[in-house]
Amino acid sequence: MKIVLDTNVLMSGIFFTGPPDQILQAWRDGAIRLVVCPELLAEYRDVAVRLNRTYKAIDILALLDLRWGTVTY
Repeated sequence: MKIVLDTNVLMSGIFFTGPPDQILQAWRDGAIRLVVCPELLAEYRDVAVRLNRTYKAIDILALLDLRWGTVTY
């Protein structure tokens, strides 16, 4: 299955358990593929940069970089 993941869902899945986290787990397990465009990737990165200012203990940018191999453009 291919999905477009809203930025809020992505960031919520990184920080919290629940449905957004379950979506990210399915992505990590290969059950779904993330479909993105350059603009959406830029939005993910912009939000991650802002969140990294507040949540320095979590390297959000590194988490995103680890997963880019599983996206479809």
